[in-house]
Amino acid sequence: MESSSEDVTTAPAVRDAPASAVATPPTSLSPSRAGDFMQCPLLYRFRVIDRLPEKPSPAATKGTLVHAVLERLFDAPPAERTAPRAKSLIPGQWDRLRESRPELTELFADDPEGERLAGWLTEAEGLVERWFSLEDPTRLEPAERELFVETELDSGLRLRGIIDRVDVAPTGEVRIVDYKTGKAPRPEYAEGALFQMKFYALVVWRLKQVVPRRLQLVYLGSGDVLTYDPVVADLERVERKLLALWEAIRQATESGDWRPRPTKLCGWCDHREHCPEFGGAPPPYPLPVKVAGAGADGPPPARAPESGPGPQGRMGPD
Repeated sequence: MESSSEDVTTAPAVRDAPASAVATPPTSLSPSRAGDFMQCPLLYRFRVIDRLPEKPSPAATKGTLVHAVLERLFDAPPAERTAPRAKSLIPGQWDRLRESRPELTELFADDPEGERLAGWLTEAEGLVERWFSLEDPTRLEPAERELFVETELDSGLRLRGIIDRVDVAPTGEVRIVDYKTGKAPRPEYAEGALFQMKFYALVVWRLKQVVPRRLQLVYLGSGDVLTYDPVVADLERVERKLLALWEAIRQATESGDWRPRPTKLCGWCDHREHCPEFGGAPPPYPLPVKVAGAGADGPPPARAPESGPGPQGRMGPD
C-alpha cells in the first residue's frame, strides 16, 4: 500500500509510542484512515485504537522522501527548479528523514555495503526525474505545499488531512494536486483512487465555500496524470458516504466488534499475528464496550476535544 502525505497527522503506527498511552475513541477521520476501515475494519482498529507498531516499508518511505524533495524544490526560484537540482536534494532529505524517524535505520540494517540503499536512492531519483515530464515547475507557483486542513461538519464529524499542493490561478480557480509514487490504476478503479482527492475537496469546500476547479493525481511510477473536475453534487455524495462510514466506526467502537475483511492486501499487513483470519487473536480491547440496550454513555460520536480548533476548522500548520 502506498503512503500518503496526509498520514503525517494520523500516522497508523507510532513505533516509539509510550506503552502507557491511554486508548481513546476516534475523534476524526482522514482519507487514509477512512480507506483503512473500508479495506478492513480490524486493520482500522489495530492502527487507530490499538496503535500497534508497524515496520517501516521501503516503498512507503521512498514515497515520503520523494514528496519531501518535490516540496523543497519550490523553495528555489523558478529558473532553478531543474531535474538535476531536484535530484541533488535527495541525500539531504534522506538524512533529515532518518533524523526525524530513527526507526528508518531498520530498512537497510542488513545492507552493510550500501548496495540496496544505493539502488533505492536511484529509484527515488528516477521518480523525481519523471515528474519533470509530467509538470513544469518553472511555470508553477503553488499557493500551498503540504497544507494541513481540518474542518468539522454539521454532524460533528471532524475531517483532516494534508494536501500535497494547492495551486490557485490568477482568476481564483483552485487545483488540488497529489503525488503518487506508484502506478496509475486501471480505469475501472479510478473512482477509488479519486476518493482521497474528493475528501480534500470536501474539506476545502466546507472551509472556504469554494469548490476546487480540478483534482489532479500525478503518478510518478507510471508517468500518468489523472484529473477530475468536481461539482457540488460530488462533494455532497462524499459527505454522505463519510457520515455513513463514521456511523459504522462509531458502532464498532461501542460494541468492540471489528470484523476482518480478507483481501489480497493481507499479504502486506504487519498484523497477521493478531488477525483471526491467520490464526491469531487481537489484543484485549482497550475501550469500554457498550452493551446492547444500555444507556447512551458510550464514546462521543465524532467531536474532537474542546481544546481543538473551532467548528470552522483551519488551513495551515498542524
